[in-house]
Amino acid sequence: MKKTLIGKVVSTKMTNTVVVMVERKFRHAVYHKVIIRHKKYKAHNEKLSLQMGDVVKIEETRPISKDKHFKVIQKI
Repeated sequence: MKKTLIGKVVSTKMTNTVVVMVERKFRHAVYHKVIIRHKKYKAHNEKLSLQMGDVVKIEETRPISKDKHFKVIQKI
């Protein structure tokens, strides 16, 4: 099963690569406060014309480079 994530594009400066920030929310086990964590993923993007701030869906794939293990599926 391939992992799919939804996040926001934060950088488009590289060729064929975008940086996507994915946020996740969870409740603390003891204090019951909602905590927000985020992580940035480099994703392969060849054909879609994306701008900063676009919401995209990314999917896990084979390693494309040292840091790229995801590809952009669609723009939401």
